[in-house]
Formats: sequence, C-alpha cells, structure tokens
Amino acid sequence: MRNRSKSQSEKLNKINQPKKPKANRPAGLETFAVSILQCLPIGVVTFDSELRIIDANPQAEKLLTLTENIDKSLKEGASSTTTAASDWTERLRTLVQTGNKQTFDNVSYLKNGKTRLLRIGCVPLRRSKNGPIFGGGIIVEDVTDEIEIQKQLVNTERLATIGRLASKVAHELNDPLDGILRYISLTSRIAKHNKLDKPQEYLERCHEGLMRMVQIVSELLEFSRSIPAQPVYSPIEQIIEDAIRAMEAKSESSGVRISRKYASNLPLIRSGNLFQVFCNIIKNAYDAMPQGGELRIATRLAPDNTLIAEFHDTGCGFAPENAEKIFEPFFTTKERDKGTGLGLAVCKDIVERHGGHITARNTPDGGTIFTVSLPLSEGL
Repeated sequence: MRNRSKSQSEKLNKINQPKKPKANRPAGLETFAVSILQCLPIGVVTFDSELRIIDANPQAEKLLTLTENIDKSLKEGASSTTTAASDWTERLRTLVQTGNKQTFDNVSYLKNGKTRLLRIGCVPLRRSKNGPIFGGGIIVEDVTDEIEIQKQLVNTERLATIGRLASKVAHELNDPLDGILRYISLTSRIAKHNKLDKPQEYLERCHEGLMRMVQIVSELLEFSRSIPAQPVYSPIEQIIEDAIRAMEAKSESSGVRISRKYASNLPLIRSGNLFQVFCNIIKNAYDAMPQGGELRIATRLAPDNTLIAEFHDTGCGFAPENAEKIFEPFFTTKERDKGTGLGLAVCKDIVERHGGHITARNTPDGGTIFTVSLPLSEGL
C-alpha cells in the first residue's frame, strides 16, 4: 500500500467518500415524496409512452378500476355519455406526443356499483424541465360531495327567492280573494232564494275552489313567517279525491281514465298542503297523456310505517338523465309558456317538510311512476 502513487490514493479517497446530494435536493427527498404520494387524498397514476401503468397510489386504486393500461382503466367505469370519456386512448396519446395538459370535470365513473363524479387532470412526465416526454400522469379527485353541496346551495337560494316572491304574491291575493268569496256568497243566497239549483251547485263548486286557494295563501304566509299551521288530519284517499275533482276539467279534455286501488284502514295523515302536491302530480300525468291514457293511483302502508301513494301514468315518460333535475326549481321540459318549472319543486319541498320524499321513475312500457312516501312518525 505504501508504493501507491499519490494520484491513486486521491482517486481511492474520492470513491470511499459518501456521495453528496445534488444542489438544493436534500438526501432522502425522493423517499419523502413517495411517502407523501401514498398519503394523498387524491389519486395519482403514472404511465409510460405506451400508456402502461407504472405506479399508482392507494387513493387511485380506491377511485379507479386499475388494469394494465391507464386508458382501459379510465374506460372501465366511465359513462359512455361523458364527454371526457369519449376516447381516452386518443386523448392520452396526444398528451404524450404534445405535452399539453388537460383537465376533465365531473367525469361520471362507476365502481363497485356506485357512481362518483371525478375531476381528472392529465400531465406529461419528463426527466428534466425541457427533456423529452417519457410518459404521463393523471391526478384523480372525487368531487361528488362538492358538486352535491353546490347543488344544494343553488337550490336553497332559489327556494329562498321563491319563498320571498310567494309571500308577496300571497299578500296581494288576500284582498281580492276575500272580495270574490263575499260576492259568491251573496250570489249563492239569491240563487237559493229563487230555487236555481244548477247555478247554486256551480257557485258551491266555485266556493270550494276558492277556499282551497285561501288555504294555500294562508299556508304561504305562515311558511314565510315560520309560524306552523294548526295540524289537520285526513284520510289520504280523501285528499287525493279532492285533487282529482279539482282537475276534472283537464281530465275530460285529455280523455284520461283514472283507476284507484286504495288500501283499507290506513291511518290518517297530516293534510297540510298535500292537496297541492297531488294536484301537481295529477296535472303532470294529464300533460304526459295528451292523446288519452290511464292514470293508476294506489295507496298502501309500507312495513316501516310509511304511507305510500303511487301515481302511474301511461304517458311518454322522461329522459333518464332528468330523473333528479325535474324536481329542481325552474327546470321544465314543457314548451315555452306551458310550464314554469316550479310545480314539482314545490311538491318536493312540501313532502320533505312532512318528513317524507318524492321520487319519479320510468316504467318499461314507457309510462312514469311518481311515488310519495310519508312517514307516520311522532310529530306529524
């Protein structure tokens, strides 16, 4: 060892010395970065130029059905109607070739029987800042809850606006309704005095309809003042029959037959403004059957002590993607000047204030079933 030259000793010393980390990159940084990726609440997947998956963190495995290739993994659960899912292979190959970043919002993805909304960002991967692209990466974020909260905020704001407008309208209607009722009462007395049976019958029908309007106006005012109405309990079939009678004219013009299947001995239900709910549902059924058809109405008591009312029409149904939208304020599929988009939104609000829920679904024969579920729990 003594015979070694000075240059040989220097080389040996350099080899034996620990390697210094590159400037601005502390030792162990790469291991730390990998640890962070494993803990992130968003999914991260890297892939090569052939779109083969290199690595994926645990969150990506939760959100996506991962296969050997990233494009097939994204196609696996993505809805065919989603714009971003139209051709993942082409989009990701373009990313690797051009290096242009892309982001896709609200991608519908089905995994384990549940559909979630994902935000997917695609970025190119380089070994250096200006180096060649050797693959890409996708960042996947579950935004389902975020979107749902945004929808709820929008609906809450719309309903608050509707509430303010309804309160103003209710105040304006109070006085003329009072005057109309007085004149109808006076005319009814004259008809009775002169034994005019038919006019008296028509006036009584007008009086009943106006009293319904007065009740609705009163409820709007009480709702805007947050004053609960005195609870009134009625048989649900009676409320439905009142709604059917109120829609008689529309039934005759559309040629719709009504069949009933009411369960016997059902408990009484707090009527509130359920009359308005049933009127809207029946009116929508008539609108869906302009050439005639059948409206089948049934009631029953579910095992969980919930009162169920079903309205099954034989109309044209609705687009599946509108199943939730039809209950949103101002959403309508009707022609201009034929619908405001408020009817079903008001129904949903009323039913939910009863502690229940309302749903709509298409049937295989093309009709629609509206289901109103009302709990018979304490406090109703």
